[in-house]
Amino acid sequence: MEAKSKLIAKMNDLLANYQIHYQNLRGLHWNIKGEQFFELHVKYEELYTRAQVIIDELAERILSIGGAPVHQYAKYLERTNIQELSTITNGAEGVAYIVDAQETILKLERELLLLTDELADEGSNALMSDLIREKEKTTWMFNAWLNKK
Repeated sequence: MEAKSKLIAKMNDLLANYQIHYQNLRGLHWNIKGEQFFELHVKYEELYTRAQVIIDELAERILSIGGAPVHQYAKYLERTNIQELSTITNGAEGVAYIVDAQETILKLERELLLLTDELADEGSNALMSDLIREKEKTTWMFNAWLNKK
């Protein structure tokens, strides 16, 4: 039972990180200015729309394994490793935030992948595997956009 409680807690930590990241993405979308406005305005919307789907999948997975998803923003702020953003209007700053946030989220997803493997929780394991694969690809793309690595 202790392992299952640990899994639920870690899944709620991931949920909290996604919720704060989602709101940060909304802020990036609303406040982008400059030459990359059209390109990034659309990309940010794509990202927050995808984050919204992931948030729902995580909450439903937590429920399906017998837990309760955290749903209060105060609790999200207690559990997250991602900080709320101040207003960012610069494209490069916004994309750099995304890379950092995704690396933070990837770390949690990788921890959960190992834990779900140990618990033989195939459903949660598959979810983490899918999220990791997706995030690794988009992180590579954002680093290429930033002309890094």
